[in-house]
Amino acid sequence: VIVHDVNELTEKLFPIVEAMQKHFSAGSGTYYSDSIFFLSVAMHRIMPKEITQIIQVDLDLKYKTNIRDLFDEFDNFPEGAVIGIAREMQPVYRHTFWQYRRENPQTKVGDPPPDGLPGFNSGVLLLNLEAMRQSKLYNELLEPAMVQKLTEKYHFKGHLGDQDFFTMVGMEHPELFHVLDCTWNRQLCTWWRDHGYSDVFDQYFQCEGEVKIYHGNCNTPIPED
Repeated sequence: VIVHDVNELTEKLFPIVEAMQKHFSAGSGTYYSDSIFFLSVAMHRIMPKEITQIIQVDLDLKYKTNIRDLFDEFDNFPEGAVIGIAREMQPVYRHTFWQYRRENPQTKVGDPPPDGLPGFNSGVLLLNLEAMRQSKLYNELLEPAMVQKLTEKYHFKGHLGDQDFFTMVGMEHPELFHVLDCTWNRQLCTWWRDHGYSDVFDQYFQCEGEVKIYHGNCNTPIPED
């Protein structure tokens, strides 16, 4: 077990992610401490080169299978993909992209699966650090000018840290992501069902198959065995 000092990590991280924090943080400014919510975005820049793959997970998870099985998903990455991530299971990005959707009525941005682009949830992340280091495209997307360009194109203002960045990038470059099955990140939060989206909520929330990981996001209780 190797313990990493959060302050040391944040120190390395801050210069890389400072520019994107104003677009994807809850606060109005750029808070130094917020940087840790963007750890996954630049993990390939701050971890030792000999570490080639990492699984990053939230704390509010319950495992119904051996986490080792999740590592096998790295073998399923298509060429060019650098990150494995499951879709967001609420219409949060239908809401966030409202202006872009209004201006582009034919878009799939924010639409539910299987044909839409509902965005991503970063509760379970497979980071192929070696692929992230090698990907010219991915590293260009971290540049402040590129982040600014995309946020302007999509009229994007989020508050969910790395998840917002991956979602926005995924709208533009889906080829960078291997989409995990919903059973690997079975989110339980139903907040948006009660906040204006009850008519479409179930299209986002449904998940067929045997759950491998439950995610009790927004403090939702996780089912007992």
